[in-house]
Amino acid sequence: MTRLNKLPTLRQFLSIFCKKLFVEMRRLLTRVINRVLLSKVFTPAMGSEAEINTQGRRKLVVGLGNPRMEGTRHSVGMAVLSAFAARLGVADRWRGDKHVSGEVIVSEVHTGVVLLRPRLLMNINGVSVAKAAAKYQIKPEDIVLVHDELDKPLGKISIKRGGSARGHNGVRSCIDCLQTDVMPRLRVGIGRPAGKTSVERHVLGRFASEEKKVLDSVLVQSVDLLLSELFLLDSQKESPSSPAGGRNAASSRKEKKCSASPAADSAAQS
Repeated sequence: MTRLNKLPTLRQFLSIFCKKLFVEMRRLLTRVINRVLLSKVFTPAMGSEAEINTQGRRKLVVGLGNPRMEGTRHSVGMAVLSAFAARLGVADRWRGDKHVSGEVIVSEVHTGVVLLRPRLLMNINGVSVAKAAAKYQIKPEDIVLVHDELDKPLGKISIKRGGSARGHNGVRSCIDCLQTDVMPRLRVGIGRPAGKTSVERHVLGRFASEEKKVLDSVLVQSVDLLLSELFLLDSQKESPSSPAGGRNAASSRKEKKCSASPAADSAAQS
């Protein structure tokens, strides 16, 4: 009888072990894919925009998300970026750039801002970000990542200056590809799923009609906060120190493992 009572515990142990092993294998696979896609080094011949001379440092604003899924919660960063482009009056200037695996707008406001919508899956968004940073010669501390945040309810936004990915697969990819975590982030709350709805189904789903009413004001507030962050980056351009919370990812490789494989879309953030 005692032996039989121990069997469920053993099954639970094996189940947990297999899940952890699966996650680690997917993270390893994603890291390999990141490295392969970043194997081609950027050269100036890839585009004349890289040669534009601006006063001060250029900034890169990235809307993290999945291609062709702009209306979902997981891609709310792209919605914010579209609203930002509209505020700047450049919404009609999006163009594809195969050299950065994404769509870009180059604007000369704030001493030069590049807007980027990656055309890769969320799990490997970092490849597009790293390519754009190399092409436009932008430092990691001048890259603002805009992404969804499960641990904040819809209607809440905040700036996080550097630090860990906090379970977000797109941010983790950026940290791995840029080899640092100093990038400031604009986190846009989408809330956790209610009831028995899975995290994957929740983040890949579209906003309900009631949520869209809240989302409209969120986009306005997010753009306001983005503009404030860009002004702050401009004011700090002479400072030689790294942003608070940032560190080199290569120095802490054990903590900076990549997340799930891009073959299975990276919906889960925790």
